[in-house]
Amino acid sequence: MDNSAPDQQSPNQYDDEIDLRELFGVLWAGKIKIIAITAVFAIASVIYALSVPNQYKATALLAPAQSSGGGLSGALGQLGGLASLAGVSLGGGESSEGQIAQEIMKSWSYIEAFIAENNIAVEVYAAQGWSKGSNELQIDADLYDTETKTWLVENDNVGEVGPPSSWKLFESFSKRLAVSEDKKSGLVSVSIEYYSPQVAKQWVDLYVESINRFMQQRQVDKVTRNIAYLQEQIGKTSIAEMQEVFYSIIEEQTKSKMLAEASPDYAFVAVGPSMVPEEKSQPKRALICILGTLLGGMLSVLLVLIMHYTKKSD
Repeated sequence: MDNSAPDQQSPNQYDDEIDLRELFGVLWAGKIKIIAITAVFAIASVIYALSVPNQYKATALLAPAQSSGGGLSGALGQLGGLASLAGVSLGGGESSEGQIAQEIMKSWSYIEAFIAENNIAVEVYAAQGWSKGSNELQIDADLYDTETKTWLVENDNVGEVGPPSSWKLFESFSKRLAVSEDKKSGLVSVSIEYYSPQVAKQWVDLYVESINRFMQQRQVDKVTRNIAYLQEQIGKTSIAEMQEVFYSIIEEQTKSKMLAEASPDYAFVAVGPSMVPEEKSQPKRALICILGTLLGGMLSVLLVLIMHYTKKSD
């Protein structure tokens, strides 16, 4: 019994050895096809890598400048027991102005307003490259006619052309924008990637300036509404204690409004201002060539094996 076990295993081992030899034999026989196909993919990947335009990333490092203490509930909280007399319930767990600003910066409506305010729709959607020598953007003629200054984007309705939709502009700009926060330090990084390094820096600066202005005006409007509401409540009550509470809150809200109007860097303060990038951020041309060559090699090997075993089965 013991002597029969090795004899039963040897045919399987022999078959595995034959299959392995056959596999290498097939690959060796098809080496010309493998080399040729791999070379084609390698050349194609090099051509593609060279055709992709450079992009540059400009980054600004920001520190949050405000917290959510200037609202009506914040003012009431500072007055302690007077808040209960005013009949206002104080909520907890409010987000800071910096956190709110980060979400607003990535929102569709805000990006749409930013593009319209700075009139950069053509640069956002129709640009396809940048000439370093002339320092001019290269505009896709299929999307925008620079001579007549008309859009040629195909809309959802067949046969109609015009400017890109708000959603298309938002998608195009969002791909270039990156907003992230370091949880340890609390610093916020805002970066924009674009064909022109000068334009990338310009857009980052405009974006930071815009969100500060937006958050400042948002706070001023909110406090103004609070003051108007409190003044209205004063006229509705004849209780001296309640009027005292309302006047105290109005005083705090007026201080908050003055501070907001006097703070141009309301939401963020620049810790590391943006600079004009000198080195491209993408494309990674070497990586593209390596991946293209590897893909060609794998496909060529697969093709040779499929051809061999298909012919063998026939």
